[in-house]
Amino acid sequence: MPNRTELANAIRALSMDAVQAAKSGHPGAPMGMADISEVLWRDYLNHNPQNPDWPNRDRFVLSNGHGSMLLYSLLHLSGYDLPLEELKNFRQLHSKTPGHPEHGYAPGVETTTGPLGQGLANAVGMALAERVLGAQFNRKGHQVVDHYTYCFLGDGCMMEGISHEVSSLAGTLGLGKLIAFYDDNGISIDGDVDGWFTDDTVARFESYGWQVIPRVDGHDPDEIRTAIETARKNTDKPTLICCKTIIGFGSPNKEGKESSHGAPLGEEEIQLTRERLGWKHGAFDIPQNIYEAWDARGKGRKKEQAWNEAMDSYRREHPELAAELERRLKGELPADFADTARQIISDINAKEEKVASRKASQNAIQALAPVLPEFLGGSADLAGSNLTKWEGCKPVTRMDPEGNYIYYGVREFGMTAIMNGIALHGGFIPYGGTFLMFMEYARNAVRMAALMKQRNILVYTHDSIGLGEDGPTHQAVEQLAALRSTPNLETWRPCDTVETAVAWVQAVQRQDGPSALIFSRQGLPHQNREADQISAIEKGGYILRDTAGTPDVIIIATGSEVEIAVAAAEQLIQAGTPVRVVSMPCAERFEAQSAEYRESVLPSAVRKRVAIEAASKDFWYKYVGLDGAVVGMSTFGESAPAGDLYKHFGLTADAVVSTVTQLG
Repeated sequence: MPNRTELANAIRALSMDAVQAAKSGHPGAPMGMADISEVLWRDYLNHNPQNPDWPNRDRFVLSNGHGSMLLYSLLHLSGYDLPLEELKNFRQLHSKTPGHPEHGYAPGVETTTGPLGQGLANAVGMALAERVLGAQFNRKGHQVVDHYTYCFLGDGCMMEGISHEVSSLAGTLGLGKLIAFYDDNGISIDGDVDGWFTDDTVARFESYGWQVIPRVDGHDPDEIRTAIETARKNTDKPTLICCKTIIGFGSPNKEGKESSHGAPLGEEEIQLTRERLGWKHGAFDIPQNIYEAWDARGKGRKKEQAWNEAMDSYRREHPELAAELERRLKGELPADFADTARQIISDINAKEEKVASRKASQNAIQALAPVLPEFLGGSADLAGSNLTKWEGCKPVTRMDPEGNYIYYGVREFGMTAIMNGIALHGGFIPYGGTFLMFMEYARNAVRMAALMKQRNILVYTHDSIGLGEDGPTHQAVEQLAALRSTPNLETWRPCDTVETAVAWVQAVQRQDGPSALIFSRQGLPHQNREADQISAIEKGGYILRDTAGTPDVIIIATGSEVEIAVAAAEQLIQAGTPVRVVSMPCAERFEAQSAEYRESVLPSAVRKRVAIEAASKDFWYKYVGLDGAVVGMSTFGESAPAGDLYKHFGLTADAVVSTVTQLG
């Protein structure tokens, strides 16, 4: 039986060999954290390599994702479907081993990491999901939702501001089954961190309400085991295990130095490292007895089988709860959801209300929440403005986690990345709100949701200069363009209660990516529609008002500007100009329709086109072309009542009519 050092050295060898073969990568972190990984993965981590999606597995997150070869080595050695050839193809096109861990590429990769600190945030979300789901479904004698979330993080994660946001909330909520390992090696890309990072990390995390285990020798298996045991005994607080490690451990000339952080060691140094470690095997050569000692498949099968038996018992005693838990873990919507959604949209249409679309959003949530117990809502300290709460929602607290609404506090970035973790965990449909302007704080987590294809519903209110008196610091201008430029993100900006309800339903039904729902502060009138027009809303763009025959002019608008477009069209029609008004609440969804449908809405023969939106103009030129015009914003806003601002910036029906006239 190989000893622990030999087992850890297998990680070091695979990592330095793969980085060398790729001619790029980060060998330092895998070599420094190999001993911690060996103890955690072989002695504590509950997982089944033959079923990476086992719902009750422990989650493992490598927040310092540049050390990806650590994770790939662990997955390969443990018996996941990640053959040695994939490690040899590290960082190569179409391999399962990209430069940073990518969710969906290799089995066992729980989340995409690399933007530092976000892995920790995802881990907080996973631990939070476990806590809330367990509170909702576990019953006396039946702990069917019961797992840990483990996270590795480094100095870079600690320095990123998001780590403060999410660690603070994790402590407040008492996420005691979250255990983080801080790779305290004192080195970052620029060298010794003492020149720019001298925080008292222990005091910092203790102030958040964490249990902190300081000064653990990250190369001593006994100390690591003791620390993990101590962490697991405290289920009232999350735990930070501070591990002193040596980056690039084993490299005679590069360990403890930034030179081992982000570049191959070099063939000569690798040979010296093999000699130093006593590793007598060639590149990518792992002895069979090492594989056998690492193989977690047998243990994993037994763990999952025991859980399956526990689920059988739970199912017998609580059949309805078990069926609901299984539905939610599969990510399936209630069987009658489509019919229910259609009725909700019909009922909202019948009311013909004039309200702000943020209020229309709350109405939609209120209608959907009773039939979607998997909703896990929240807001970044703006619930009263975002209107993200609904009658009957219950806050998640430290003492009572059996809720469905999270007060995230003023933590937009942390909230969004935590929601990504909740979505990745499963069992919930997360949504969270803030002002559209403060999407900027959360921008990278929004991008990560799209990259990972996660159903994360992003609620953004106060969407334009219509915000009014708070002024240009709060008035979104360029944010819509940024969202629409993000691959795999659907951005919905509805014009009334009906489009808002459709947008919510589409966001809920979408399972391959996030949706941004953009809502107004000011009241928006109901738009009359026929049944086929209501059905067409989900196509992202449709004809809202039309003229007999082929129109001379097409006016395209979204959100609060649809009202202006309709008013302008009425003036033009009275003056004898045939006009079509196209409402385009979601351009991404419209682009996904057939060419025939898009041509039917925006016929290429009609070249006189005007788009109107109280935001940056540039996006709309793809629809109006060089012969068309855009009525929008080319500057920041001002502080004044909304009506005054719309007049000041030329966002009026008269301005649109004048623009159409000038097109000739």
